[in-house]
This record gives sequence, structure tokens and C-alpha cells, in this order.
Amino acid sequence: MRPTPIATVVRYLLLDRVTCLVLPWAWAAFGFVLDVVVLRLVPAGHSDHRWVGGLVAVPLVMLVLGAQSVARALPFALTLGVSRRSYFLGATALALALSAGFGLVVVIGRILERATGGWGINMAYFRVPRLLDGPWYLSWLTATTVFVLMFVYGMWHGLVHRRAGVPGTMAFGAAQLGALALAALVVTWAHGWTAIGHYLGTVTITGLTGVLAAAVAVLLGGGFATIRRMTV
Repeated sequence: MRPTPIATVVRYLLLDRVTCLVLPWAWAAFGFVLDVVVLRLVPAGHSDHRWVGGLVAVPLVMLVLGAQSVARALPFALTLGVSRRSYFLGATALALALSAGFGLVVVIGRILERATGGWGINMAYFRVPRLLDGPWYLSWLTATTVFVLMFVYGMWHGLVHRRAGVPGTMAFGAAQLGALALAALVVTWAHGWTAIGHYLGTVTITGLTGVLAAAVAVLLGGGFATIRRMTV
């Protein structure tokens, strides 16, 4: 049976298996070692949930993978006759598959972490406070959503770079920073920081995951609109 165009794109992107499958967890292992070293040097105190932040390495690598999926692989795929729509859907399918698998690794790591008393030093590497500290299925969904979010964000940046070059990418980043600055000014003018702090302190993980999923949808829409206007 002949594979679909989307499956073909996924297989094409997975030709670089080391980058897609090994690199994220190589960085995660490096972050794990750093966390152990830091917590060995810091007095334990009375906390049973000591988190340093080494797991952040995986979302950051997903950001890079998303950018590379279009910066390096897209031009050759288009010259081979792959449509822009098929390529975008294939890259998105790969992001979902990788993120779901990586989310499962996080869940398994959480189970091992609890079973070993935080790796013997009360370390919370996979149990990110307020984000990955609920039921296993909710942690899997949240981790998956975060990984997808970072991949598609990087992919959109890569698409902007392919279409508009360095000046366009800088303008794209400046527009985002400008929007954030404007939002901060509006919130400050409206004296809304207290309300935002209260909301962040009471929001559930389910609600936060929903917000992240909505952000994924916005990024996918922006990325698809960008790739449709690209030339080979």
C-alpha cells in the first residue's frame, strides 16, 4: 500500500533520527545531572519537592526541532513535488507523535521519581510544581501540549525566516515583543496585575492546558498561512 503524502513527510523528517529522537533526551540527561549537582550542594531543608528546572531543556530542544523542520528540510521537499499543505500537516503530525511519546517518558519518569523518593535526594525533576504534579493522565496531556506548543512555535519562526529572511524574522520577533509590551502597559494602566496574579494562583491544570492548546491552534493557523505564501 502506498503511503499517504503526510506519512511520507513524517518518514522524510525522521531520516534524521538522532536529532529528533536522541537529542532532546540527551539534553534532558544533561539537565538531570546538573540538577543533581545543584541539589547536592544545596541544603535539603524541609522540602520534599525540590525543583531546579532541568526538564526545561526538552521544550527548548523541541523549539529548535520545529525551526529545523522547515529551515533545513522544507526546500528540498518542495523541489521533490511535496505540496505545502502536505508538508505542513506532516510536520504537525510528527510534532504530535514526538510530543505524545515524550509526554509518556515524563509520566514514566514521574513514577520512578516518586518510587525512589526523588532519586534519593527529594529531587523533583519530572514533577514540575503546579504543572506536572497532578494525575498521570493529566500530566501526560499537559506535557504533550507544551512540547507541541514549542515545536509549532519554532516551526512558525522557521517558516517566517524561509519566506522573509533575517529582516523579516527580526521584525516578526519585534512585533511579538511589542505586543507583549503593549499588553503589559494596558494591564498596568488598568491596575490588573493583582487580578492576574490571583487568577494564576487559582487556575487549575486543566484550565492551563486548555489555554496552551488554544495557543497551539493559533500558532498552527499562523504557520499554515505563512507556508501557503512561500515560494520554493
